[in-house]
Amino acid sequence: MTDAARLVPPPPDALLRAFRRLLRPLVRLAMRAGVTFPVLSDMVRTLCVEVASRELLTSPRARTDSRISLLTGVHRKEIRRLRELPGDADPIPPAITLGTQVVGRWLGLAAYTAFNGQPLPLPRTAGTEGEPSFDSLVESITTDIRPRAVLDDWLSQGLVTLDGEDRVHLNTAAFLPRGGGREQMFYFARNLHDHIAAASDNVSAPGPAPFLDRALHYDQLDETTARRLESIARDAAQAVLVEVNRAAIELVEAMPASPPGAAQSRVNFGLFVYRDSDAEPEALPE
Repeated sequence: MTDAARLVPPPPDALLRAFRRLLRPLVRLAMRAGVTFPVLSDMVRTLCVEVASRELLTSPRARTDSRISLLTGVHRKEIRRLRELPGDADPIPPAITLGTQVVGRWLGLAAYTAFNGQPLPLPRTAGTEGEPSFDSLVESITTDIRPRAVLDDWLSQGLVTLDGEDRVHLNTAAFLPRGGGREQMFYFARNLHDHIAAASDNVSAPGPAPFLDRALHYDQLDETTARRLESIARDAAQAVLVEVNRAAIELVEAMPASPPGAAQSRVNFGLFVYRDSDAEPEALPE
């Protein structure tokens, strides 16, 4: 995060024009899911009070109902009601904390990948000491869960397969979170939040943009060209993610030991490809 005191937000009219386009796909998704305007409106009202009291009014003495009402436009009576509501906790699903670490090391460590970066089939158990295996991979992440339990669970979900030589093959396509499932919604919220947070700090920064936010786009393509370009972008993005993941594992393992909870920084590096057969929903600025 950048220093909030140095941020210079853009003019409200320009910001609202950008918000209109930004919120369009989210509003469309909400309506398809049956979420109505009153529900969205109540959520935004609650969020305004929460952001004002927790993030903008940094001094506890300034967090009065009057100050929050002045900042948000929400009536003081409504603010008192919202203050009494329980917090909205969003814990990380357990499947993410274990599964992503195991797959991340399978794709990121040279001992577990081929020369082209593809995950190697792993013997279920090591034949000799130090030999890469599925059991040793899981045990490098946790000793609280038996590797056999992880294997059985992944076999039932189709995330891995066993061949005739008792080797475990990773099905990278099957490991993608189930559509609309708890894991996918976690990534949906976290990744969009971080991208928007980075872009928000960039447009408010008085100097050079503090965060990377770049995109390559081509318009007015025929369908064949668009699909080909999408395929090239997917392959290139996957290669970059594998490379950065390998570097991240090396850096993490080289970190000096610190007390529990002392390390609080995080980095989220993402890539996306979007292809649309329709024209732009709103005209771009000149």
